[in-house]
Parts: sequence; structure tokens; C-alpha cells
Amino acid sequence: MKIVFPPVALAVLCALAGTVHAQQSSTPAPQDIPYPGTLRVEVDATDLNRRIFKVRQTLPVKPGELTLLYPQWIPGNHSPSGQINKVAGLTFTANGSKLEWKRDQYDVYAFKVQVPDGASELQVAFEYLSPLAPGQGRVVMTPSMLNLQWNLTTLYPAGYFARQIPVQASVKLPAGWSYATAAETASRAGDTVQFKTLGWDMLQDSPLFAGRHYRQFDLSVGDTPVKLNVFADTPKSLEAKPEQVARHRALVEQAYKLYGAHHYDHYDFLLALTSQLGGIGLEHHRSSENSGSPDYFSKWDETWAGRDLLPHEFNHSWNGKFRRGADLATPNFNVPMGDSLLWVYEGQTQFFGYVLAARSGLWSREQAMDSLANVAATYARGRPGLEWRALQDTTNDPTINRRQPQAYRNYQLSEDYYAGGQMIWLEADARLRALSKGKKSIDDFARAFFGMDNGSYVVRPYDFEEVVATLNGVAPDDWASFLRDRLDGKMGLTGGIEASGWKLVFSDKPSASVKAGETRGKNVNLTYSLGMVVGNDGNVGDVLWDGPAFQAGIAPEMTVVAVNGMAFTGDVIKDAVTAARTDKAPIELLVKRLDRYETFKVDYHGGLQYPSLERIAGTTDTLSKLLIAR
Repeated sequence: MKIVFPPVALAVLCALAGTVHAQQSSTPAPQDIPYPGTLRVEVDATDLNRRIFKVRQTLPVKPGELTLLYPQWIPGNHSPSGQINKVAGLTFTANGSKLEWKRDQYDVYAFKVQVPDGASELQVAFEYLSPLAPGQGRVVMTPSMLNLQWNLTTLYPAGYFARQIPVQASVKLPAGWSYATAAETASRAGDTVQFKTLGWDMLQDSPLFAGRHYRQFDLSVGDTPVKLNVFADTPKSLEAKPEQVARHRALVEQAYKLYGAHHYDHYDFLLALTSQLGGIGLEHHRSSENSGSPDYFSKWDETWAGRDLLPHEFNHSWNGKFRRGADLATPNFNVPMGDSLLWVYEGQTQFFGYVLAARSGLWSREQAMDSLANVAATYARGRPGLEWRALQDTTNDPTINRRQPQAYRNYQLSEDYYAGGQMIWLEADARLRALSKGKKSIDDFARAFFGMDNGSYVVRPYDFEEVVATLNGVAPDDWASFLRDRLDGKMGLTGGIEASGWKLVFSDKPSASVKAGETRGKNVNLTYSLGMVVGNDGNVGDVLWDGPAFQAGIAPEMTVVAVNGMAFTGDVIKDAVTAARTDKAPIELLVKRLDRYETFKVDYHGGLQYPSLERIAGTTDTLSKLLIAR
């Protein structure tokens, strides 16, 4: 029998269920007290064929019930994304006997075990079954390299702040492989590496790359070591020219000039140039995990579009790691995070990622301007979802959507705090310059907000009020209203372009950034004309909500077979859009949808439309000043 509850009763039941959940989950709350002893973690990462990490842990314990946690809320992911579904073969042993365990009924990341009398140590063993194919998750192990993230391969005791739990970690690597990590090496015996003891939080913040083909480049500026550690599928991808390395070193120099301080004792860029390992860009305090094209160095002029990744992740050492929103500064990895300030954490980092890419020479000024034009166009014409949803609400997307594909991303929105936040900070820079008559800029905010405590990597949380107070300290204004108006949807997000002396224009000539995006995406980008992106194979990707293609009935995941009776290619559909400017007949698309073929008529006659930036005569060009190397 099906029971249907009225809405009010259903709401009451849901509230009661939440209360019961909170009451019945017996996971101890974290306390800021030292854990009595040191955990030992041993990971065997040699099973490359089956892509299995074998884990062995030893914990000092006392008799009684013990709760061990698998990390759930992962910093940098901003969401409960712990890969507990890939943990298998879990066993607990004490005094040579296998112990029974059970999972907390209301907290699936918590494991309960009864430590017997007389036991002073607990042995834990399990396998982390890493993905064999992208459909199972990010691939982290290939024949040539691996990416060991400790949050995937460790349990830790509940009831303690993560930083209060000392850990000794070791890893056994495939024979002869090199490795790089921010964790400091204590010793290496053969292919087993032992690391110095560090807090459990810092271990999780110190992932490891390892591989057959490896090269390290020194990027140090001053006395603090900074290394670029490059791993590749093949040796030829490691061949970098001196001037290419110099631009990466300039990134470090420009970051130091921007912030006036750094927050690490050493820093390691981990960079995988690969078509096999899963793509990544993830920040850490003293390192970052990055991936790029195998042609990153060898086809330098063709692969430029991805070179803002390292500036973005490096910025995070200041913004997101040293300083982070107070609701993200949780005591361990199983206390829920709040993402309300991601428009600072990620939005300003996205902004400075572009800026430092230009200032360091990883991008030319023109490449930075073209890339910025694409972002501005997105928020001028390409985000109809902002009509019903505020940018602030997108800070909930890491939990709501967890970076899964969406049918209509431009209408649903997804993590727009990145690029939308970038637009807010561009306008803030122009406003600071105008208020101070050119004497102050966003650089002054960066130095004031992030540039204290040189060398320290003790986290300093912040809140909205401190962001506003720091802006007011640079140039007094009603900054609270300025930010809230844009975050809450009362103002548009593209005002910074004109305030910086430029305007967004559209023409039938694709910029270098548009061309690079089409090459990387293997598609034809007709967002601002037909209102759709089509893969080189004809597969329809994004369709602009209520745009011409949408109105004609086109939807994502259809396949365009022919255009006006001609077999589909990228050039054929572009030629049809161009011809339709003078030919008033609709563009006819023969489309395959599942097992059906249908013809859709798109009544569009505006020609190809691609964004670029154009100077506003008689105004001050603060955007060019922003991008100039310091």
C-alpha cells in the first residue's frame, strides 16, 4: 500500500528525520587536543595493472569503542566528495585477532570498532580500488605515472582536530620511479619512501606525483625553494626551453610582488603532461596538482589556453589555503564545510590567475584580453540562468551538483562564482583606481588581505565583513552594497569592462581564444549566433536556453547529420550561418535523436558572432595597466 503524506506532514517528518540523524549518530565531535601517539600509514602503489592502492595503518589505541573516519569533505573540492565507494577489503586487527566492525547507521564515512582489553595498537588494512576508466571517476594510476592523494588512502580517529594527529607515512613505488611531494622525505630504501612526521591535515595537503619520466626545474626567487616537478607519458614531453622555464619563474616573481609575502617554507608545482592520467587542477598550501597537454612545451604556441592553470593554483596558496572563508576552515575532514565565500576563494583566484598569466608572460597581453572577452560575453549574453538565480547561490553548487554534467548549464548555472566572481573583482579594481585617482588598485587589496605573516602557513580565516573593511581601507566606499548588489543579482556582472576603458563587441571574426577553445574542445562554438556548441563529430553540446537553436527544438545530445542538405562539418555549418545573413530562408539541420532523424529549421540571420574587446576612445585604459608586469 502506498502512503501519501500531505506537504506539511512531509516537512515535519523530514525535520524529525534530521533530528533523529543528529541524535543517533554517535561519531565523537572533534576536540582541539593532541592525539595520544603517532599514526603510521603504509601505502603500496605498485599494482599498476589493476590500479589498486594497498593500505596498512597502525594506530596507538586504548580499550573501548573507537570511531575511525574516512575523509568526506575534501578541501579544494568544497563538497562531500570523499571516494568511500572505492574502499574495499577493510579489516581491523588487534593482539593478532581480527575484530568485528560496523558502519555508523547515519554516517557512512564512520567505522566503529571495539578495541579489546590489553590492546595498545590497532592494525587497519584495506584497498583503494582506483578507477579503471573515466566513467568510474578520475584515473589516478597509469603505466607511466600515478597520483597518490592521502585522503583516499587513510582513515583517522574521530574526536580530534586533524592538525592534532601526528602521522608517519610511507609509500612503496613502482621500481625505479621518481616522485615529488610537499611532504619532506625522511629516508628512501629501494623504492619505499618514508616521510617525516607531520600533522594529519598537512599530510592530506601534501599529495604525491610519481612516474617513469620526470624532470625538475628550479623556479626559486630568493631563499625559499620553489620547484616545477614535471611528469609525462613519454620523455619527449619533458623537453622545455630555457625561455619557457623563465616564464614559470616569472610567475613566482610576480606573485611575490603582488602579495608581498608567501606562506610556505617550500613550494612544489606537480605537473602531469599526459593524455592518460585524469585531468586535475587542485590547490594545496605548499604544492598544487596540475595536468596539461603532452605538448605543453613542444607546441608552446598552440597550447597557451591552458597556461593559466598554474597561476590559478599557485594563487590559492594565498587565497584559499592561508586565507579562507571562515565556514571553510573546519577542524577535520568530516565536519561539513560552508561555501558562502567562494566568490573570493575561487572568484578572485580566477581573476588573479588571468592577471599573473599575463604579468609573467605565460600569456601575452592579447591572449589575456581575448580570454577576458570570452568571460565577459558569457555574462553579457550566455548566462540566462542569472535571470532566476543569483551568483551567490551558485556557491552551493559543489554540494548540489558535484561537478556532474548538466543538460542546460547556461540556464541551470554551475559554480559561476568562478568566472562571475572574476568579473566582480575586475570591476572592483577599476573602482579602486577611480576612487583613488589612480593611486590604488586591486594589488593594494591583495597585499593588505594576503600579505601578512611571511613564511607562515597557519590558516587565517576571514568573513564578508573583513573583505569589506579591507576594501574600505584601500579606498573608502560603500563596498558592502557594491558586492551584495552583484552577488545577489541586483546588478549585472560586466560593468568592469567599460569601467576599465573597454567595451565588449561582437564580429564574425573568431579571436585566438575562441579558436584555441574550439581546438581544445574539438567543437564549433556558435553560442552567440545559433545558440549552440557542436562537436566536430556533430554531437550537440551546450544549447543556449531560449536561443535560436533552442527555439527551433534542438537539444543537447542530438547529433547534427547535415546542414541545408550538406553533410555536417564545422565549415559547412559556419558557411550556412554566414549565408543566412542574406538568404532569409531558415537554416535546416538534419538531426539524429536516438533512432529518429528529424529536420529542424533555425530561423537565424545574424551571421557569425564572436566576442572581443575594443577601446573606448577618450577613457583611461586601466585594464592594460592591470596586466603589465610589476
